Amino acid sequence: MNLASGSVNEDAPQQAEKIFADFGATANICAPATDELEACLRRAIDAAPDLLVVLAGDGTVRAAAEMAGKDGPMIAPLPGGTMNMLPHAIYGPRAWQDALTIALAEGGERMLGGGEVEGHKFLVAAVLGSPALWAPAREAARFGQKKLAFLRARKALRRAFSGRLRYNLDSGPRDKAEALVFMCPITSRALTDEEDALEAAALDVKGARDAFRLGFHALTGDWRDDPAVETQRIQVARVWSADGVPAILDGESVRLKALTEVRYISDLVRVLAIPKDI
Repeated sequence: MNLASGSVNEDAPQQAEKIFADFGATANICAPATDELEACLRRAIDAAPDLLVVLAGDGTVRAAAEMAGKDGPMIAPLPGGTMNMLPHAIYGPRAWQDALTIALAEGGERMLGGGEVEGHKFLVAAVLGSPALWAPAREAARFGQKKLAFLRARKALRRAFSGRLRYNLDSGPRDKAEALVFMCPITSRALTDEEDALEAAALDVKGARDAFRLGFHALTGDWRDDPAVETQRIQVARVWSADGVPAILDGESVRLKALTEVRYISDLVRVLAIPKDI
C-alpha cells in the first residue's frame, strides 16, 4: 500500500486486514514510505504469495508487474492513485474496498498483455516525445503548486520543438511526429480486451497552441479526440531521435535511448480479474 497516494487513507491497512479475515485469508500487509515501495514489492514477490495486492497508482502497479512477470505471483491492482486506469479497466469504477471484496469472492486468473520498451513494462499506456515533458508540470498542478507548474510548463514548451521523433510502425514507412502514444488492449477504446496488439498514435503539432492542446490531451487520455491524431494496431514500433527520448510509462517519467523499440507482449503478468457482468 502506498499511503502517500492520492486516494489511500491511513486506516487502509486495517480495512484490508478485515476484508481478508472475512474470507479466512492470511495477509501480510506492507505500507512503507514512498522511497521504500520498491524494496517492499521485491520482498513480497520473493515470498511467492498466492496473490499480490497493490493499492497504489498505475506506476507502482507497473513496477510490481515488471518484477513479477508472467511466472510470478498473480496481481490484484486496486485503485489507489489519481487516474487508476488499470484498476478501473479490470474492476470498474469501484472503491478499492469493493473491488477487493468482489475479486476475492468471484475473481479468476487472467493473463494480461502490455508493452515493453528497453526492459520496462507498461500495462496502461506509454507516451514518447515532447508531451512527456509535461508530466512534471502536471504533478505540480495536481499538488496545487501553481507557480512551479507554470515554470515547468514553460520549460516543457521551450523544449517541445527541439527535436521531432522519427519512427516506423511494424513494417510501415518511416515518418516523423512530435510524439507517439501506445495504449494497451485493456485500456484502449479502439481495441478489444482480447486483441494481441498495441494501439499506436502519432501526434503532431504546428505551433504553440497545438503543443499546449496536445500536451494536455496526451496526459489526460483525451488525445484520440484531437483532429491531428491517427491511430492503428501494431506489434512493434522503432523510434529514434537526435537525443534520448523522453517518455511516460504508466504515469512514470523515464528517459529512453536515442534509438529504441516498443513491442507488444501478450503474456506480461497474471491478474486477478472479475467477470465483466458484475
